[in-house]
Amino acid sequence: MTHPAIQKAHDFARGHFGEDGSGHDWWHVHRVWNTAIYLAEEEKANRTVVEIAALLHDVADWKLADGGEEAGMQQICDLLTDEVDGKELDHVCAIIRSLSFKGAGVATPMATLEGKIVQDADRLDAIGAIGIARAFAYGGNRNRLIHDPDKPPVMHESFEAYKKNKGASINHFYEKLLLLKDRINTDAGRKMAEERHRFMETYLDQFFREWEGTPLD
Repeated sequence: MTHPAIQKAHDFARGHFGEDGSGHDWWHVHRVWNTAIYLAEEEKANRTVVEIAALLHDVADWKLADGGEEAGMQQICDLLTDEVDGKELDHVCAIIRSLSFKGAGVATPMATLEGKIVQDADRLDAIGAIGIARAFAYGGNRNRLIHDPDKPPVMHESFEAYKKNKGASINHFYEKLLLLKDRINTDAGRKMAEERHRFMETYLDQFFREWEGTPLD
């Protein structure tokens, strides 16, 4: 961590997300950062841009940002203006604006390799064992049921519909998490996603057998 902007982003993110209870805490950021570094090395990307964007990727997240997305983007600009040149700042901000999943029916393409890497790193942390834990942490934080068989998953066709979603946590697997494997951008990321995706399928099979009281093999 040699670039001063990376250190500044690191210190800001650790303070900003340290007490979050929704699965978007500092350690989520830390995992995304580490995964992004690995992918950047594998894919030969600009590590400085990747690391800064990974560390700050949730600052303007619509679910988390105090004062909304634009207020979050302004925080990022204020933090980095004196640390990186205008081109790098624009690149980081473009990645963060385009990063989030916005619904099953909404495309979220990334224009640059660095953006694809940070998006992959964030999505990888949303699947597998940690992804399962985070899904239920988020649901509990938002006072949502674990499962409601009377309210099936919805494949949201717009970002507005996705933002208004109040469904149970299990629905989130079908509305987002199980879709992410096929939305990973990089070869290295896809290799990591395969195992995590299979683990979620195994977990859901067990979950529904227990829910129905079916004897386990």
